[in-house]
Amino acid sequence: MIRFILSDLRRLWAGSLVVVLLVALATALGVSVVLQERALRLGSARAADKFDLVIGAGGSETQLVLSSVFLQASPLPLMPGEMLGKLAADRRVDWAAPIGFGDSFSGYPIVGTTTMLAQNLSGGFIEGKIFAREGEAVIGSAVRLSLGGEIKPMHSLPEEGGETHTELVYHIAGRLRPTGTAWDQAILVPIQAVWHIHGLAAEEHAEEGAESEHEHEVASGTGTAEHRHEHEEAGEHHDGHEHHGKLDPDAALDESWTADAPGLPAILVKPKTIADAYKLRQEYRSGNTVAVFPGEVLTNLYATLGDAKQILVAVASGAQALVAASLVLVTVIHIGQRRRQIGALRAFGAPRGAIFGIVWLEFFFLVAVGIGLGFALGYAAALLLSGMFSETSGITMPVVFAGEDAGLAAVLLAFATVLAALPAVLAYRQSPAQALRA
Repeated sequence: MIRFILSDLRRLWAGSLVVVLLVALATALGVSVVLQERALRLGSARAADKFDLVIGAGGSETQLVLSSVFLQASPLPLMPGEMLGKLAADRRVDWAAPIGFGDSFSGYPIVGTTTMLAQNLSGGFIEGKIFAREGEAVIGSAVRLSLGGEIKPMHSLPEEGGETHTELVYHIAGRLRPTGTAWDQAILVPIQAVWHIHGLAAEEHAEEGAESEHEHEVASGTGTAEHRHEHEEAGEHHDGHEHHGKLDPDAALDESWTADAPGLPAILVKPKTIADAYKLRQEYRSGNTVAVFPGEVLTNLYATLGDAKQILVAVASGAQALVAASLVLVTVIHIGQRRRQIGALRAFGAPRGAIFGIVWLEFFFLVAVGIGLGFALGYAAALLLSGMFSETSGITMPVVFAGEDAGLAAVLLAFATVLAALPAVLAYRQSPAQALRA
């Protein structure tokens, strides 16, 4: 029987190939949707695990997490700079690090922070060392720049009409180890340098409190180029703060120093214990600040993502149903074309059960091969899409099969079993005399 089936498939290879490809493409569509959605969940969850608590000014919690954890450029409201010193002095906090946005270089976001975050983000350096001066920078593992290279910060992005800052050039001092997060594509510089380059030094902030609205525009990456240029000219020189002077790594964490510091869009906090994390979250969710666990925010995003997944799965299921209907039509026509062959087999004494088995096994084999090929194609498509997303976002997107995928394969094979029975029943019910007269 097996030899007969293989011989029949070789003789009808063109039709067999069409059946396999139809099944493979329909299966690949559904598999790729499932794998890509899972990769996005795992990748974003692992990226958020790096940060326990994020504190920012009152506003959108989702945007706070997207901007601070995933470095998605967007202006955020500012909270008082003194909040950083207060958190750093809190006994419940292991470490706290500010982050400031607004500048970029060659498409890589420049993030102002402290040595505390740079040292704790990835657990070490591939090469080089931490920045020690305001003119030095540390780059993520995926930043395609060389150690010692120059970075000329640009406010905003070129396509948004950004301007290059000419008063300060950073030199790359070190490269961090991979983290699998968006921070692998970030350029980290001292937060003091970000303040100075925008004319927002702590001393000036105290004297220019009336310009808080303009400060918000600069620190958040908004405002017109003309206003930014005027502000930069006014703050080009600062007494006691040279742009390339030695950096005090703890200055930005000193509560007295930050009393008149510029506003901050976000602070990343590492609590000492889980209990401390919940206490801090509760404390800073009142008033003009908001504290969030990135994982909780992602859960809400996953709910939306789940709805999108259901829609895509429904589309894939519809495509598979259309393929199944077309296969039924193809097999009915195929059985009609093979009536003489089936009649001859019956005339030579082949029992009806054998005819049923031959037709069923032949069609089931084609559908099963198509399902297997579909899983391979779906996996390859998910890998390609995840690679493209990781290239642009820096987030590692793991494409992996799970136990539920075996259930999907079992359902598809069960459907193939039923589908293959249709042409087999048609062949079973066909009488030898009618087949030979046709």
